[in-house]
Amino acid sequence: MDHRAAELVRALALVPHPEGGHYREIHRSAAAVAPGDGRGGRAALTVIHFLLAAGDFSRWHRLAADEVWVHLEGDGIRLRLLDAGVPELREVTLGDAAGGGVPLQVIPAGTWQTAEPRGPFGLAAFLVAPAFEFADETYMESDPAALRVLHERWPELAGFV
Repeated sequence: MDHRAAELVRALALVPHPEGGHYREIHRSAAAVAPGDGRGGRAALTVIHFLLAAGDFSRWHRLAADEVWVHLEGDGIRLRLLDAGVPELREVTLGDAAGGGVPLQVIPAGTWQTAEPRGPFGLAAFLVAPAFEFADETYMESDPAALRVLHERWPELAGFV
């Protein structure tokens, strides 16, 4: 792991995330909301730090809530997005606008996503509303229809499952 990435993992007290990379929740709203989709009450918002180092990737997954990625430090992070029901792949580089990236990306609920750093590391903040709960995260490996589309249309991205 890059020296600066390792320094950030220590300084921010990041731990391994099940989808890949390292993270730590830094805020969970005291306000509660009812999503209206049968999931029950949730905190209104969560915020985490998330770091991907060279060789790391975030596995294909989707959330039941909207998510905002904000670039904080390091190299850009390549996001690959598949909108629910629309099998079109979009690629976005989260990073410095001066370097051709976007500093902020909104990912609507239900969008399949994977990510990898474009260099030694990328550090981002995620804001999820309603709040992130692991029970609200689905990995593509558990959705045969989505997995089939991925293998048929983008077999080179199947390694991110």
